[in-house]
Amino acid sequence: MSLKQGDKAPDFRLFNTDKKEVSLTDFSGKNLIVHFFPAAFTGTCTKQLCTLRDGITMYHNDKSDVVAISVDSLFALAKFKEEQNLNFQLLSDFNKVTSKDYGAYYNEFVFGMKGVSKRAAFVIDKEGTIQYAEVLESAGDLPNFSAIDEVLSKLN
Repeated sequence: MSLKQGDKAPDFRLFNTDKKEVSLTDFSGKNLIVHFFPAAFTGTCTKQLCTLRDGITMYHNDKSDVVAISVDSLFALAKFKEEQNLNFQLLSDFNKVTSKDYGAYYNEFVFGMKGVSKRAAFVIDKEGTIQYAEVLESAGDLPNFSAIDEVLSKLN
């Protein structure tokens, strides 16, 4: 399944690091930047989320919000969030439903791991429509932050 601009964003219900259930509808009326990442505590994932953290004022405001999703447990994500001082919600897709729904899923990953989120980025507008979709095949690549910024500037 490959989501693209103009598609309705699939709903999700995932737990954040505060053990609170979060859904797409919780962000109604705001643009939502959704990042998927393979695994907490790894080099490229840390770089991806720290780039988000460092540019959060551009993304996180009264018109937009940010979440990052991986298949890690909410407990591992809580430690990762604390260690990296991340200032946005990390959501656990431990059951791998949302990663599959967004087409951001490796059946087979490195070291024999199965069922890991692909690195991906989506911008969902206030009405729940995808305005930007990028799913990366190589876990070593980063999302195109400039393209995300450009899409957001048009929405805000």
